[in-house]
Amino acid sequence: MERHELVIEIAPDGTVKLEVQGVSGPSCMDLTKDLEFEIGKVLATEKKAEYFSVTDKESTVNKIKTERN
Repeated sequence: MERHELVIEIAPDGTVKLEVQGVSGPSCMDLTKDLEFEIGKVLATEKKAEYFSVTDKESTVNKIKTERN
């Protein structure tokens, strides 16, 4: 079984950074969509080379600013 990892960082200004590792292709977006909805507005999405690959590990970073701040 393949290992998937979600790394979450919260900056002092409330910006949340989500990084998915261990997933190839666009399926990583499905892993973060519920969190993105709950946290707030997506400010930026960075699709790394693995996003466009079907054989390599995926790592996509999403930066989210909470609506509460």
